[in-house]
Amino acid sequence: MPNIYQNISSNKRDTVLVVMLFMLVISIIGWFVGQYYYEGSGFFMVGMALIFSGISGFFSYYNSDKIVLGVSGARKVEYEDAPDLHNLVDNMSIASGIPKPQVYIIQDSSMNAFATGRDPKHGVICLTTGIIQRLEKRELEGVIAHEMSHIGNYDTRLMSIVSILVGGISLLADWFTRGAFYKTGRRSRNGNRGDNGLLFILGALFLIISPVVATLIKLAVNRKREYLADSTAALITRYPAGLARALRKISQDRDILEAANSATAHLYISDPVRGSLGNTVSNLFSTHPPIEERIRRLETM
Repeated sequence: MPNIYQNISSNKRDTVLVVMLFMLVISIIGWFVGQYYYEGSGFFMVGMALIFSGISGFFSYYNSDKIVLGVSGARKVEYEDAPDLHNLVDNMSIASGIPKPQVYIIQDSSMNAFATGRDPKHGVICLTTGIIQRLEKRELEGVIAHEMSHIGNYDTRLMSIVSILVGGISLLADWFTRGAFYKTGRRSRNGNRGDNGLLFILGALFLIISPVVATLIKLAVNRKREYLADSTAALITRYPAGLARALRKISQDRDILEAANSATAHLYISDPVRGSLGNTVSNLFSTHPPIEERIRRLETM
């Protein structure tokens, strides 16, 4: 069974693989755009797509944390604004040996938290006001230790990049699909039906592949990372029952986190986007492992 350090190395490799997958999908879209919109210029557009991918990946790596915080409506809090919270973060930082992350808060009554940042030196922990107000000290310690574990295990690097790249893939695929159907309709009106069928097939394929690729990239943030972060948090606090109780309260929370969306849901300690599908289907496509199983594992430690 891999140890913590092997999992950290695996997370670093996964970051490279996710960026490569993103570039591959962008290249495919670029080839189709060049081939069917610009009369056989597919390979030229692949080159342009790769340049775009490289710039996007570079931008995502260095700015994804700022984008995620901006989308979430989070604000930074200094020590004088929340001394008790900062003291808890200080304690967990000392216990874990990880540099103290910046502390952000989302004004929302729901109970949730996430971490971001490309490495431990640029770590950020973000908590909702609801989770701060409704958890006891030992429970909140468990949540903070869990999020700091994501930072220390380099999960935040991959999760931050994923939240940007998934949105980029979906937007480009949607743009291509709309363009394909528009061009098909225009050629149909002009009497040119030569490649209508092919364009409709390609458009339909992209409609199907786009959400599937986005889901696969999200699932690249392996559920084992959540189990690993839970285990590491228990090691840091020496009190697994605190995090277990926190997860139980979070699972019973019925307030909806308004700032969350499908692109950032995988960042949080608990999935903030509640679907209407059955439990079995929801668990199958969820980026988080079942919270009941996480609690069970913590309670057996």
